[in-house]
Amino acid sequence: MIQPLSASFDSAPRIQRFLDLVDRITEKKGLNVPQVVRIEKLRSLPVGSFGRTWADFLDENNIAPFTTGPRRKQLHDGVHILTGYGTDPIGEAEVQAFLLGAKFRLANLLLGLGLLRMIHRQVDKQQKFNWQRLWQAYQRGFNSHFDPDSWQPELLWHLPLKDVQAMFAINRD
Repeated sequence: MIQPLSASFDSAPRIQRFLDLVDRITEKKGLNVPQVVRIEKLRSLPVGSFGRTWADFLDENNIAPFTTGPRRKQLHDGVHILTGYGTDPIGEAEVQAFLLGAKFRLANLLLGLGLLRMIHRQVDKQQKFNWQRLWQAYQRGFNSHFDPDSWQPELLWHLPLKDVQAMFAINRD
């Protein structure tokens, strides 16, 4: 069974409750949208395209796309594709740092802080957390032309991933 992105964390139930809360709050505010990401459509696109890379990413990580809630939540996995950050807690923190750099939102700051708390609990005490990675992710977002509130990946799915990254000035690390 394919699990949602949150299932890759040890604290998956807590994250799922948070995502459910996001859906309830955004529903009350009228911000929820119909399903944006349709995995079958993405799988039918050419190899190397942004959309096919998105589908492959979900399949390789055994996760399902977000299909409920606001656009920004449903498009979260696309940020992983554009940036190359993983789905582990550190990768998720890098995504939030990138989004903070691209467009400051309190929600990203709070998510990032929550992820840092999880990382602190999970990282081996012998291993030091590399703060430079978060700073680099923030700088990538700050120096990009990416607006997480207005991008329309459904218009870009057919393009090569490298072209989409160039369009938003997102350099691969």
